[in-house]
Amino acid sequence: MDCAKAVGARIAKPKQSLAKMKGILKVHKKLPLLIAVPTTAGTGSETTLAAVIVDAQTRYKYAINDFPLIPRYAVLDPKVTLSLPPFITATTGMDALTHALEAYVSTEANDFTDALAEKAVTLLMKFLPFAYTHGDDLEAREKVHNASCLAGMAFNKVGLGISHSIAHTIGGKFHLSHGRSNAIVLPHVIEYNAHLDGPEETVCARKYQRMAKLIGLPYSNVPLAVGSLVRKIHELERLFGIPENLKKAGIEQEDLLKHKDEMIRDALADTCTKTNPRIVGAADIEAILKKVGPL
Repeated sequence: MDCAKAVGARIAKPKQSLAKMKGILKVHKKLPLLIAVPTTAGTGSETTLAAVIVDAQTRYKYAINDFPLIPRYAVLDPKVTLSLPPFITATTGMDALTHALEAYVSTEANDFTDALAEKAVTLLMKFLPFAYTHGDDLEAREKVHNASCLAGMAFNKVGLGISHSIAHTIGGKFHLSHGRSNAIVLPHVIEYNAHLDGPEETVCARKYQRMAKLIGLPYSNVPLAVGSLVRKIHELERLFGIPENLKKAGIEQEDLLKHKDEMIRDALADTCTKTNPRIVGAADIEAILKKVGPL
């Protein structure tokens, strides 16, 4: 789907290279009719104004964004996901979960996107494990497919956060799948954004508490709720066989150290960082990389 969007962007601006289309594209020409039929339940690209491009030479992953890139029609058919292997079901589903949780605490979040994100997370928590273990269950497939679309609708309006910024640079540098990268990074970013060691409770942390309540986790106080949400994500990782860090995913520490400065730079420059609920600096990205590496 992103490839089709990029083709449309080139048709609209044939003389401009994709490498120069980073960020807002500002297309002033009508794009060709685009009908999106997602065959995985994860990206939400059928609803969004974004297309993610990988520069094979620099190993840099970046997004182009503009409203004409939103597909004119989206067809959600869970039957096309029935043949997905369990691990692809899990990793794409974790991407959708990250979309929903990041949109939920975005600096631009509002009542409407909160409703979309909350529904997406509750559906994923209930049906993603079942779709993973019973891939022929059409109801579970449908609910996960719908959740992915809802999460896409949410983040299309309010953006994402540094889970995606860091996952983009991991995927670009090491060709680790986007869903797996997000799954590894997400619990550490939740802890960072909640800022439980800060001087006062944050809006972000209280929203995590509300989400914990919605999905049936312990939530009587903010630290308990944030901790239970993080543990739940780790439980999903173990269920799905997703490694808990990059080392276990096959990325050598020396390779991570070699690219560390580039990764920090790219994550800070990523468009998703703009709407992260906590202001981020180079030292913060490095601290998260130390946890997910570990460095």
